[in-house]
Amino acid sequence: MSERRHDKLLGIRTIGLRDWPDDSDYNRYEATPYRALEHLFTYYSMEETDCLVDFGCGRGRVLFYIHNRFQIPVTGIEAHDVTYGEAINNEYTYRHKAKGINAPIHLKFGLAQHYTIKPEDNCFYFFNPFSERIFKKVIVNIYHSLRKHERSVDLILYYPMPKYKQILKYHTPFELINKVRLPKVSDHREKFLIYRYVPSAG
Repeated sequence: MSERRHDKLLGIRTIGLRDWPDDSDYNRYEATPYRALEHLFTYYSMEETDCLVDFGCGRGRVLFYIHNRFQIPVTGIEAHDVTYGEAINNEYTYRHKAKGINAPIHLKFGLAQHYTIKPEDNCFYFFNPFSERIFKKVIVNIYHSLRKHERSVDLILYYPMPKYKQILKYHTPFELINKVRLPKVSDHREKFLIYRYVPSAG
């Protein structure tokens, strides 16, 4: 099914790119392909108790797809004012299509490192939204939340940047639990990495 067809089914518009200035810590907006999301969720599932946060959510494709598929609370953080406005418009039209789904959708305008991690947030999605410097700050915020409110937490990285992987491997307690590679692609980086933090027993 085409990207436009998927968008239409959800009542949203998420196709297209948007660049930041060259000296920005933020990377261009580009939505995760629907075919990649569909493949991911043949190997990874979400429970009704999960709460997803998408850092650099863009126009909201991942948020609305997961909200529609799993009917769980979702939060999107977006720092580009125009893109954020488009996400708000998409929420309005999506809600019209998905009237029967009561799980909340929260869209937050601002910098990812300023988002206060909620005790119920337990799944975090990244498609290379910003520099490794900001990524490290966000991961520190997540870890501080875990120290206050012990819980299992997953990180989902699509097309992961090497420096993201290095940060998680050498500077955090998160463990890589799965690699979901996309079929029939020539780019070996086109995959999902799933990391998990599990509280220590006792």
